Amino acid sequence: MKLWMTAALMVLTGAVRAEVLLSADEIEQTLTFGPWPPSFQSDPSNRVSKDTRSIQLGQAFFNDPVLSVDGAFSCASCHDPEQAFTTPEARALGRVLLDRNTPSLRNLAGLRWYGWGGKSDNFWAASLHPIIEEHEMAHSPESLKTAISESAYIDDFEAIFGDIQDQGPEHALVNTAKVLSAYLETLATDRTQFDDFRDALEDQDFAAAAYYPEAAQRGLQLFLGRGNCVFCHNGPRFSNNEFHDAGVPYFLNETEVDEGRFGGLNFLLSSPYTLDGVWNDDPDKQGAWAVRNVRRSHADFGTFRTPSLRGVAETAPYMHDGSLGDLNAVIRHYSKINTERLHADGEAILSQLNLSEQEIEDLVAFLMTLSKAPY
Repeated sequence: MKLWMTAALMVLTGAVRAEVLLSADEIEQTLTFGPWPPSFQSDPSNRVSKDTRSIQLGQAFFNDPVLSVDGAFSCASCHDPEQAFTTPEARALGRVLLDRNTPSLRNLAGLRWYGWGGKSDNFWAASLHPIIEEHEMAHSPESLKTAISESAYIDDFEAIFGDIQDQGPEHALVNTAKVLSAYLETLATDRTQFDDFRDALEDQDFAAAAYYPEAAQRGLQLFLGRGNCVFCHNGPRFSNNEFHDAGVPYFLNETEVDEGRFGGLNFLLSSPYTLDGVWNDDPDKQGAWAVRNVRRSHADFGTFRTPSLRGVAETAPYMHDGSLGDLNAVIRHYSKINTERLHADGEAILSQLNLSEQEIEDLVAFLMTLSKAPY
């Protein structure tokens, strides 16, 4: 692959070098961010994954307050479809002000871990926990079963899962979460200006690639090179879906901390809703190796799951606590990162970049092109 890129650049010397700024190696790296959208297989742990009727019921549940114990709010109250399935508040507001920023629900199908702290290893469990969390939807399995039984959705529910009275409360809860996740699997960001650029490079159509702004190209070069953003933000989703210390304070107040991945693992390893549990519909339990083998360590404190950068211009504010209000603030955080905040026993992957104002603008320009339209 590298050879044809180099040859193409040599043949098209003048125009390409003036308008497509990336080297052959940088082009090769850029191709790893696609194609988009990817294709996903159905989730073997969820027997209603990709089932049209289940997706429709899941969407109805998502937008209806029936999933909250008192009908106070729906999933969409915090994950607003009109706001990229998040909200603009720094921290989520459930029945109380929660500790973390509301993550977008797009591009989550097929991940290994879910949530800022990775407390779920599958999508239906991640959909289940807010339903029974006391500070969020606050149902018990029993109250949820009653609510579904008395709702307008009972016929659709029973057409998929059979008579609800033959299901125990926990079984009804799991089934509700599985139709909900069947819907959420369908949520994905649109193609972007970056994808057109990336695909033009793959097609060796350098004339089309030259339409991609030079500022964004310079930002991409920083992203791949000196910034080393690609270490965590890689692949078509621009995320490795793993856990890292980004140098953001994790103290909630003078006496409490957000444990991040450490707390997520404590929850995960005691949960009955993992891929290694009885509610997994896959008899082979594919993927269960991860929860069987993951181990806690002190270095997990204050580490959080790397979010996707697709659609990032639409999802401010940023970081697990919503403490950075815009992309400019995020870039400046990494440019002047306080390395004293990083774990002494953690990864040594971050250091001050000391970016110029032009470099900050270029990185922001690049990130903007990962959303559905230039902002």
